[in-house]
Parts: sequence; C-alpha cells; structure tokens
Amino acid sequence: MTHLFDNLFIVTGGPGAGKTTLLDAAAEAGLRVGQEAARAIIRAQAVIDGPAHHFGNRALFAELMLDRDIRTFLTLGGGAPALCDRGIPELVCYCRDWGVADNAHFRRAAEVYRYNPVVFVAPPWREIFVTDSERVEGWEHAQRVYASLRDCYAELGYRIVELPKVPVAERLAFVKDVIAHA
Repeated sequence: MTHLFDNLFIVTGGPGAGKTTLLDAAAEAGLRVGQEAARAIIRAQAVIDGPAHHFGNRALFAELMLDRDIRTFLTLGGGAPALCDRGIPELVCYCRDWGVADNAHFRRAAEVYRYNPVVFVAPPWREIFVTDSERVEGWEHAQRVYASLRDCYAELGYRIVELPKVPVAERLAFVKDVIAHA
C-alpha cells in the first residue's frame, strides 16, 4: 500500500546551502515545516554520548532517521502544503553512500511513503557555506552530498527543482510560486 501526500514538499541539498534558513523563513511566514531528523538525532545522541550519528553507527543512525521521517510524513500529510526538511527517500542515498548493507527496507519505505513529485534542491553555494557544531564536514563533502541527493531523488522518480541562489525572501517566493502551480 502506497501513502501519497501531494501536500508534502521535500527541501533538500548538501550541507550549508541555505536550506535551514529558507525553512525558518517559511515557518515564520506561516507555512508548516517538518524538522530535519538528522540534526535532532545528532543533538540527542550528543547529550547521552550515543553511537547513532554519521561518524558512528550509521546503520542505527539511519534507522532512527527513518522512524522520525515516517512520523513527520504522517503528521504533516494531508491538508495545507508543508515543507519537509529532507525526507524518507534521502535514506536510500545515505545508505548507499555509507555502505549500509541491510538497506532494502529503506527503498521500500521510499516507495511506500511518497511526497509531492516536486523536490526542492538547494545547490552548493560557496558564498554562504559555513560549518557549525553539527555540520563539521567541508565544502567538498557538501558538493558530493548535493550531487548524490539530486541523483537519488531523480532515480526515485521525483522532479528536481533547483533553488535559485538569491536572498531568502526571493527563495521563499520562488518556493511558494512552485507550490501554487504544482
């Protein structure tokens, strides 16, 4: 059984491409926004010195992200448009890139839980790229992640809409316009 919520739009991209800034602006403008599972898990694991993170037990990290992403999908599905900070299909890409062996259920999850076919992808943007306590990877990593995510979403049948490299208000207007015509 497939669950399809056309009102859910994924916003993704490599680290440091302005995704979080855009989603914060969208929430301030009254749009519903789902939180990124990875950052929440990294924060929780840091508090308890847990193993589930992208430099530790990646398989466990992916499982925890899948659980959170399914909950976000079901919570925001139906009704007014909502922006999801990443999504279930992303886990297919992560498992492939991380070499997680037991990963077939991630692809099944990506097939069962379907978002709007439009996926907003933030391209690498050198001028705004910064690292922080949770985003410790460098610029080259950000470029690789972007390419891998873009290709994976296309492979899973989503239509990639690249976000323009413009100020956040213009980016948000772009997103709202695409949603209005989706």
